[in-house]
Amino acid sequence: MFKGIKDKFKYKSGVKFLREELKKPFDVVQRKKGITSVACLVDLDSFENANLFYEFVEDYGLRPNAVKIIGYKSYYDKNSPYSTPVFSDKDLGWNGNIENSYVLEFLSREYDMLVNYYTEENLLLQIMSVKTKARVRVGFKEVDSKFNDLILDTPMKNFKIFKQELKKYLKVLNEIK
Repeated sequence: MFKGIKDKFKYKSGVKFLREELKKPFDVVQRKKGITSVACLVDLDSFENANLFYEFVEDYGLRPNAVKIIGYKSYYDKNSPYSTPVFSDKDLGWNGNIENSYVLEFLSREYDMLVNYYTEENLLLQIMSVKTKARVRVGFKEVDSKFNDLILDTPMKNFKIFKQELKKYLKVLNEIK
């Protein structure tokens, strides 16, 4: 019984943290123009093939380890093998902290571009988005525009179209050649 109450309070404290963070400007990442590192936040409940994001390495001529992917699942079994590092609702701590070693590692870096690959409002994905240090943020029109600098109107299930649109806009913005 206490666990349910505690989880509700953790959720409320996470919502409060997110609201406060969205009032502030995102931390400015001092990196020069050009895409050399990419962070991908992926809703694995809606889009299972997170390995597709490694195609950015070839598409943008990046180093093999330049793409970091972390996936969200509402529930996951710690004993199941996942090819992508995963976090879930049960990793939510107090005040918007996400208590998961993959999350800590992911958030410890700075990126040129963050891809917010989710279309539904989700507290944990949104907290991860505001905590990730990135110069350019990309996402879908369904999500609050505060989370993204570049908003694409493509179907989430069609990664090929997403990639084509993203590449087109990154060229316009002189982020890639």
